[in-house]
Amino acid sequence: MIPSILPTYNRAPLSFERGEGAWLVEADGRRFLDLGAGIAVNALGHAHPALIAALEAQAGKLWHVSNLYRIPEQQRLADQLVGATFADTVFFTNSGTESCELAVKMARKYWYEKGAPERTEIVTFSGSFHGRSSAGIAAAGSEKMVKGFAPILPGFVHVDWADHDGLKAAIGEQTAAILIEPVQGEGGIRPLPDQCLQGLRKLCDEHGILLILDEVQSGMGRTGKLFAHEWAGVTPDIMMVAKGIGGGFPLGAVLATERAAAGMTAGTHGSTYGGNPLACAVGSAVMDQMLADDFLPEVRRKAGLLRQKLEGLVATHAGVFEEVRGQGLMLGLKCRAANTDVVQAGYDHEVITVPAADNVVRLLPPLILSDEEIAEAVRRLDRAATHVALSK
Repeated sequence: MIPSILPTYNRAPLSFERGEGAWLVEADGRRFLDLGAGIAVNALGHAHPALIAALEAQAGKLWHVSNLYRIPEQQRLADQLVGATFADTVFFTNSGTESCELAVKMARKYWYEKGAPERTEIVTFSGSFHGRSSAGIAAAGSEKMVKGFAPILPGFVHVDWADHDGLKAAIGEQTAAILIEPVQGEGGIRPLPDQCLQGLRKLCDEHGILLILDEVQSGMGRTGKLFAHEWAGVTPDIMMVAKGIGGGFPLGAVLATERAAAGMTAGTHGSTYGGNPLACAVGSAVMDQMLADDFLPEVRRKAGLLRQKLEGLVATHAGVFEEVRGQGLMLGLKCRAANTDVVQAGYDHEVITVPAADNVVRLLPPLILSDEEIAEAVRRLDRAATHVALSK
């Protein structure tokens, strides 16, 4: 008999009842150090007082009115995002998946309005993840994502990661845009080198096509900048955002230049819940924290400290780990042992990590993780690695 919750998740046997900063408390009282942050969502940790205050204040006033009306909380958050980024305009969504849908529509509508409706193809890369909608799985193109869901939405051209010749060959008269994650998350924490992102921007400019960045996982302070592309000194035309922007409250966005968004006029897109007062009040509180003068420098400092300790962990457990990869507090441990064994051993030693492709364990801790918690996290990972090594 099928369970009352559709069985599409392979869940760990853990039931958390509350969170406190970088900690999760299980129903049986055990305290887990959270290096997953809800898969890079809880950027400010659990039960952050500023987010609680924003949520409670807004909950007592107004939750939802729909986008038939002006929403002051939405306007404030949009102004914050435009003021802090390349963007001229923002559309609010509920998730990264929904942001992907709009990004694809926006790029195709751009060319339609320019009198080139044949330009519908979007170039994407192996190992990518852009959500689980029809457009998202078609963009990723992997067998794991598309198997059983045919017919797959057409209009995506897939190129192998780091295949420069293949990328150039993929651009033709029907190309509308290139879509890429500055740091692949689900694909195994694979950062795109700055020079490659700079090269992509130049390639798009040479061919007059749009650059779409998926910063759903790499954005909102995760790499030590507000968005990962800032490290390369380039800007996209369209950018997908979600996860950390709501600090745990469902919220996403598409940011765009005026030029790229020109085709998206009244009636071309909509969302019932997107940008509702409750979500935007919380999102604005997240931005207040992240735009504080000392916030991102502290993320960068703590990221350096964590990486240094992880390099020592890898050296100590060379039979379990191969290398540390990633950027900021978006890090991966490339494993020699099965990454699922490492994640499970982490559960046994009360530390939460997240598996990814390429036999990688993701470390995506809250950005407010303290130095003491970093040290404790590595101690627990050390015990987990010892357990894995002894079990081989």
